[in-house]
Amino acid sequence: MSDYTMLMDMDTASMQKLFGTNDAYIRKVEDEFEVSIINRDGTVKISGEKGNVKKVYKLLGELLQISHKGTEIEEQNVNYAVMMSKENEDDGLLSMDENCICHTISGKPIQPKTMGQKKYVQAMKDHMIVFGLGPAGTGKTFLAMAMAITAFRSNQVGRIILTRPAIEAGEKLGFLPGDLQSKVDPYLRPLYDALYQIMGAESFQKNMEKGLIEVAPLAYMRGRTLDNAYIILDEAQNTTEAQMKMFLTRIGFGSKVVVTGDSSQKDLSAGTRSGLDVATRVLSGVDEIAFCNLTSKDVVRHPLVQKIVKAYEDYEEKENRQRDRSRRTHEKGKRTRT
Repeated sequence: MSDYTMLMDMDTASMQKLFGTNDAYIRKVEDEFEVSIINRDGTVKISGEKGNVKKVYKLLGELLQISHKGTEIEEQNVNYAVMMSKENEDDGLLSMDENCICHTISGKPIQPKTMGQKKYVQAMKDHMIVFGLGPAGTGKTFLAMAMAITAFRSNQVGRIILTRPAIEAGEKLGFLPGDLQSKVDPYLRPLYDALYQIMGAESFQKNMEKGLIEVAPLAYMRGRTLDNAYIILDEAQNTTEAQMKMFLTRIGFGSKVVVTGDSSQKDLSAGTRSGLDVATRVLSGVDEIAFCNLTSKDVVRHPLVQKIVKAYEDYEEKENRQRDRSRRTHEKGKRTRT
C-alpha cells in the first residue's frame, strides 16, 4: 500500500454521523478502497494508494455536505456513494440531495437516493404517462405517491386515484368475511401504508371522505373518464392485456399517470400474458410516454434486499442464456437434418 495521505477536518458530531455505529460505515469504505482512515483530534487521515485516497476524500466530502443539509447518513447512502465513486460518477449524491419532493408526516425528506430514482422522478415531472419498471425496493410506488401528493397539495390536480389489480399472490385465500371494501382492502394495504406515512392518517381520511383521494381495485376503473387527477396503477405486471388497455384509455384531460410494476413477479395464471409486458412493447415509441427501468442498483431497502435482487437478476440472465443456446442448437439440428 502506498503512503499517500490526505487530511480532512471534521467536527465530532459530523464524524459520528459519517463513521456510523461502531465505525461500521468507515470500515466499509476502508475495505472497498483498501485505504486506512484514522481519526486524530478532529482530523480524519486517509492513507493508501493515491487514486483511491482521492476518491475516498471526495466521497467523504459529499457525505459530509449532505449531512450538513440535514440528510441522515444511512448504510444505503454509504453503499451507493461507494458504488458511484467506483463508477466515476461526479456529484451524484449532491445533485440528488437537491431534489426533495416533499416530507413525511414526521418531517423526513422524501427524495431520490439513486441516479435511477432521480431520472424516474424527472420523468414524472416531464411526461403525462410514466412506466416505472424494476424490482422490489426501488421506490417505484413510494416516489410516485410522493409526486402525486405534491401535485395535489399544489393544486396541479384535483384528486389522487390509486389502483392495483386485486389478485392473490400465488395463494388461494378462499372466502373472506365482510363487505366488498373489506375484501379488497388487503390488496390495497401497501398503498394505504404509503399514504399514511406521507400525509398522516387524519389528513388521508378527510380527503378520502371528500372523494379527493380514492384507493380502489383496478376493476373499479372500467367505464370511467379520469380528468384532472394523478393516477397510479401499482403492481401492473398482474394486469391482463385487456385490463391495461382499459386503464390507459380512461385517462382524461389534466391528468398524470404512473404505472409501476416488476415483470419478474407475476401472479397471473399460466398462459396469461401480462398487460405490462405488452404495453411496454406496444407503447415504446409513443410521445409523452416515458419508460424508466430501475435495477438492483436502485434498491433502497435493507442492503440484503439489494443482494437478493442482484442474485435473482444474475440467475435469470444465466437461465435466459442457456435457453437461447438450447434453442439455437435445436434450430441448427433441424437445419442439418433437412
